[in-house]
Amino acid sequence: MSREGASRKIDKRIAELDDWRGEMLSEIRRMIHEADPGVVEEWKWMGVPTWSRSGVVAVADALKGKVKITFAHGAELPDPKELFNAGSDGSTRRAIDLFEGDRIDVAAFKALVREAVVHNLTGPAKPVLLSGGNPQIAKADGDAPVRAYIAAMPGWKSEVGRRLDDLISRTVPEVRKAVRWNSPFYGIEGEGWFLNYHVFTRHVKVTFFQGRQLRPSPPLSGKDPDSRWVNIREGEFDEAQLETWIRQAAAIPGWPGFDTQ
Repeated sequence: MSREGASRKIDKRIAELDDWRGEMLSEIRRMIHEADPGVVEEWKWMGVPTWSRSGVVAVADALKGKVKITFAHGAELPDPKELFNAGSDGSTRRAIDLFEGDRIDVAAFKALVREAVVHNLTGPAKPVLLSGGNPQIAKADGDAPVRAYIAAMPGWKSEVGRRLDDLISRTVPEVRKAVRWNSPFYGIEGEGWFLNYHVFTRHVKVTFFQGRQLRPSPPLSGKDPDSRWVNIREGEFDEAQLETWIRQAAAIPGWPGFDTQ
């Protein structure tokens, strides 16, 4: 069945439910897409609303007296808010049973969806490490592939990746993320890309595509007259300086890059 056909089936399923379960199923659907816009809708197993990205993320349906959300690999996902309250007898799946009047922790639920997507993108085996230890991650848009890249960065470099991602997300709340050419990219919708980073044997290279315009300018440069970069080595992370560069870089038109290709 096509994606459009599956979405129509889910629309119909929600419309058929004339009580609180329809509203709850609609809210779950909305939260899943907000958590990761790359998730696609499917209609599986004789009529169950399903959301997938590189494999099943979750299924949800209205049963008698409740709405059940089952995560395909829930047993392997961190659940600090303990949303899972059903299905713990299985080795892989975990579920959330919601009853009339229940309220779900939106932030925790979205985090669970994102963790499920990262699990699917990473797969049972760790991503291949290319030259210099750089992770091989398929090109994709959104937060999940970037997090999969960070999780695969070897050794101390994974912590650098996490700190960079946290700093960029905090400094530029509207940031757009993607992975291309085995590197995370950060940009602003309609304004281009302002930064990426890449793993090398002894450092993580952080490139500002319009770095020549930053003050002070990042220390390293090459053939591209506009870009500048800084190499972060183990034990080095000048958060204040990086934040200054990130804030400046996000405020000016960036590199159009693969958006024009």
